[in-house]
Amino acid sequence: MLDIQNQKDHRNLDIKKVGVKGIKYPIVVLDRAHGAQSANAAVNMYVNLPRRFKGAHMSRFVEVLNEFRGRINIKTFYAILEKLREKLHAQSAHIEIEFSYFIQKSAPVSNAKSLMDYKCLFIGESDGGKTDFIVGVEVPVTTVCPCSKEISNMGAHNQRSIVTVKVRFKKFFWIEDLIALVENSASADVYSLLKRVDEKFLTERGYENPMFVEDVVRNIAEKLNRDDNFTWYSVESENFESIHNHSAYAYLEKE
Repeated sequence: MLDIQNQKDHRNLDIKKVGVKGIKYPIVVLDRAHGAQSANAAVNMYVNLPRRFKGAHMSRFVEVLNEFRGRINIKTFYAILEKLREKLHAQSAHIEIEFSYFIQKSAPVSNAKSLMDYKCLFIGESDGGKTDFIVGVEVPVTTVCPCSKEISNMGAHNQRSIVTVKVRFKKFFWIEDLIALVENSASADVYSLLKRVDEKFLTERGYENPMFVEDVVRNIAEKLNRDDNFTWYSVESENFESIHNHSAYAYLEKE
């Protein structure tokens, strides 16, 4: 059959990324408490396309994914990238995997146990000579406004915030530790199950620990700077303001 994708293209333009996006696929993630955790992931897979080719063979992306079925994790990430480059005769390959990761948390006073989900991200890229790998986590936290507390006779406005941290690293680390680092850098952390005694405790803890969005990203960056395992990071926080019709936002990156 005629292979249209391999025909020459005369527009003389390289494409940096071409591929498939939003593939739903099962993966296995290392879990400190249980050894491993199955997760349903959304996968984006791309390669570069030189100007001489009209298109990429989209079916081959899924074929590569199927070759690693049941073995898609951090340890096999580079092998998948290299297989993708080889299968599509590409110079570079890029993969993004986004999934929900669950951690059992105990409420601070009642000790009520529940599962908390966190959005996680693996990003990998290889050009055959140089490889790059980034792990990201998205963590909900609580922040209390220092200005509101200072100027109010009673109370202070607070909000739920989403903090996103991405890191490059030299050696293995646990996702749980990065999540805990973020949660310990805000006014208070968030739980899926709380009793009234827990709500009281967290409300008062947040009030005694007010933070601007700038404080949160700086606190996280300060802790990451103390760990030489992390060679690069980006930290962003979005506060969904409770008394404004907009969010407060801060972004910090290690150069």
